[in-house]
Amino acid sequence: MDWSQPSSLMPLPEKRSFSKAVCSWKKTAIQKVVRFFHDMNYLIIGGNSDIATDVIARLTENGHAIHALVRSEEQAQELQSKGHTTTVGDATKEADIKQCVAEAKEKGDIDGILHCVGSIVIRPPHALNQDAFEEVITTNLTSAFLTLSIGGKAMLRQGEGRMVFTSSVAGSLGLVNHEAIAAAKGGIEAMVRSAAATYARRGLRINAVAPGLTDTKMASKILASDAMRDAASLKIPTQRISQKEEAASAMHWLLTDAPDNLTGQVLHLDGGMANVLV
Repeated sequence: MDWSQPSSLMPLPEKRSFSKAVCSWKKTAIQKVVRFFHDMNYLIIGGNSDIATDVIARLTENGHAIHALVRSEEQAQELQSKGHTTTVGDATKEADIKQCVAEAKEKGDIDGILHCVGSIVIRPPHALNQDAFEEVITTNLTSAFLTLSIGGKAMLRQGEGRMVFTSSVAGSLGLVNHEAIAAAKGGIEAMVRSAAATYARRGLRINAVAPGLTDTKMASKILASDAMRDAASLKIPTQRISQKEEAASAMHWLLTDAPDNLTGQVLHLDGGMANVLV
């Protein structure tokens, strides 16, 4: 072998690829510096949920600006009393999402968007009519698509941005009587992967968090008694119910400090339920 010539078995990296990698690294470093020294602008769709409330508190503690879409004037006033701005509307309505994004942009570019909208419907298909099924799809998946479509368009004009969506362990694991929510959350996970591919080269980073059963107001009926909690915990490898702070911590990280190269991922916070057999 002629060692004076590059081997075809060990091709040297192309200068263009190396340059692109360096540029990407520089961009990430600059973004981290900007996030450290300047307030960022975040949009929360579903700002009244337990998990979203915790995320908002974490972002506020870091000095960031918050605009939230909520369902009622009472919820809006509560957030406004803490210095945040709000839009009262319905996450499943295109016009309301457009208004919300426009009002959020009045503060400047939107650095991150959290979609924290969901519902719990646990019924077998034979006990669920079409209207009930479509309501689950609309609440979870349609609202997520509208957030992606309208919020994503605003971020494309900026050239960068982070989006985090809320899925569920039911989106990847077959659970009894979860057919409707499985279809909705599974759709969100598939959409996140596809959107991450579509917008990766245009500066958008799109991920999801998939909590297992979490101790929130929404899950209060499922966790109404110690016996119900114990029964639910036995299905989880870690044998405990997730806490809202855990999901909020993951979402906050994805919105703020996650590596720029992280996109198209579903972060499972389910005590190993989706991937571990014990």
